[in-house]
Amino acid sequence: MTEAYCVKCKAKREMKDEEKITMKNGKPATKGTCPVCGTKMFRIGG
Repeated sequence: MTEAYCVKCKAKREMKDEEKITMKNGKPATKGTCPVCGTKMFRIGG
């Protein structure tokens, strides 16, 4: 589980349904959803 900041909840939370992606510039990132409110979350750097 990766921890990321939820903008809607204004708190750090563990991501749900996380997926490793590569950004346009070739760097790794992780995207997922907030388990509390369901908002999309994003974390740069794997």
